[in-house]
Amino acid sequence: MSDKTELFPEPAGSNPAGFTKKHAELWKFIKFSFAGVSSSVVELGIFYVLQYSVFKSIISSPLPVNWVFTLLGLTQGKGYLYAYIISTTIGYTIAFIMNRKITFNADSNKAISITLYIIMVILTIFATAWMGTIISMWFVHHGWEQIGNIVTKIIVMAVPTIWTYPLNRFVIHRKKKQK
Repeated sequence: MSDKTELFPEPAGSNPAGFTKKHAELWKFIKFSFAGVSSSVVELGIFYVLQYSVFKSIISSPLPVNWVFTLLGLTQGKGYLYAYIISTTIGYTIAFIMNRKITFNADSNKAISITLYIIMVILTIFATAWMGTIISMWFVHHGWEQIGNIVTKIIVMAVPTIWTYPLNRFVIHRKKKQK
């Protein structure tokens, strides 16, 4: 395949102007969503392996006492937090590669894109780890740990789309202007 867009051919019955050309922004969001779902499947698998095997014995253990966790009100959930951070990092790495190559066909400076992406991911992981730990512990305290973990993970994977799509589209994965 010489053209990256061949991975996503025109939908059947498309009009002469072409669906992907006529609705370019919507098409980018669809591809962004596909990359997100694909990387999320891998992320969820890793998350559950870590949570229910590797970190099972410390899932609800107290977090280390430090000013960051104290400030955020995080006292429990060491295993959840570790599993979340590791799986999310892997998921975001996969999403970066797919979005750069497939979704946005970015040709901007890779070093700058990677740096900006890392900043966005760190802030996103920080925000969603906080949110995920709080939500997860609420479910644990109400005796709904099993269903709560999946609900929590889905929530904290979906909410960041509010800021990650615009940042990926307009800041991180820019395409140089055509001359």
